[in-house]
Amino acid sequence: MHITRTLNVTAILFVLLLLLTVGRTRAEVGPDAVSGASPEGPAIDSSKELPVRFIPNIPPAGEGYYAPDDYHFIAQARDPDAQTNGDERIGGALTYIFTDDGKLTRRINHRGQDACSYFFQDQERVIWTSTRDNMEMPLGDWASQDNYPQGAELYSSDLHGDDIVRLTNNQWYDAEVTVSPNNEWIVWARQIDGNINLWRMRSDGTDETQITFTEDWQPGAPFYLADNETIIFQAWRNSEYGKITPTPMTVFTIKSDGTELTQRTFNRDMQWGPAPAGDGRHYLFTRMIDGYNFELFLGDLGGDEPRRLTYNTGFDGMKSLSKDSSKMMFNRAAYKDDPTLYIHVMDLSSLNLGPEYFQGIADTPVPEGAVLINDFTVE
Repeated sequence: MHITRTLNVTAILFVLLLLLTVGRTRAEVGPDAVSGASPEGPAIDSSKELPVRFIPNIPPAGEGYYAPDDYHFIAQARDPDAQTNGDERIGGALTYIFTDDGKLTRRINHRGQDACSYFFQDQERVIWTSTRDNMEMPLGDWASQDNYPQGAELYSSDLHGDDIVRLTNNQWYDAEVTVSPNNEWIVWARQIDGNINLWRMRSDGTDETQITFTEDWQPGAPFYLADNETIIFQAWRNSEYGKITPTPMTVFTIKSDGTELTQRTFNRDMQWGPAPAGDGRHYLFTRMIDGYNFELFLGDLGGDEPRRLTYNTGFDGMKSLSKDSSKMMFNRAAYKDDPTLYIHVMDLSSLNLGPEYFQGIADTPVPEGAVLINDFTVE
């Protein structure tokens, strides 16, 4: 599938969804899947990257997040039992737990269509997004803010998909969910009447509280930082969405009570999906460079220039860190004659990003001449 230069980021994300849902499984690639060798990927300059390995024996999957043991992870994976929107080109995904050596595959949910998921920090339960109880509603499109699945709700379960608890019940879009390091709080994005804001609630689903109250800005991808009080997230302007390529995305932090909104990036670039490291200073993000080349970078709240981590003319993105911040899990599409997104792991242990290096949340200096955002409002 070819991407023309006229596509905006919405269309690109739709293409990525196609790659996730219609691509082949690792077992269908051939003997390389058994030997552990990566399929041919001439577009990758591995000499510039830290060590990378792919995870064998699992279906195409997206948005993998590690458990506290830094071995198990949860992700939505292609599944023929998942709900679809009737388009034969697009399959569906359901929530699975895997291990990062490919030795375990366990399905958590068996109906609807699923999106992002996360482990609770005691590793006794998981939280996930699904349309399982609203399958009569139009499925919509996870890749378009103008058509997000309005029946997407949040659920928790044990590690075998039993003892399911529905945490939201409103027929809105509830997704992009993560859990605080101390296991006390859930943060997620909710869309009501086309407008997205951040919300939080306690781990048992009580005490729902809206954090942001925006109109033009669309916040998402929230994560708690190591202090259990500060949330890092990205936001784009609704008024620019689909009109500027790539969509400018700014990184912010905010206290979980809705105070101390702080701008962290000051350019007109894409900083997509900031995923924080344990040191309270660094974070991963995806940037589109050289046309439509998605690459991964390590950002710095302290103000240093981002460090490029991937060198691949295909797609690299949808990333997260292990709890000790020594490993980056990400999706890569770069293999000859195979555009499928496969989950990979990069060894970041040499970068010293773990919680043992935490000295508080870093302050971000404002560059001279920077454009300051003054129209992102919170109540």
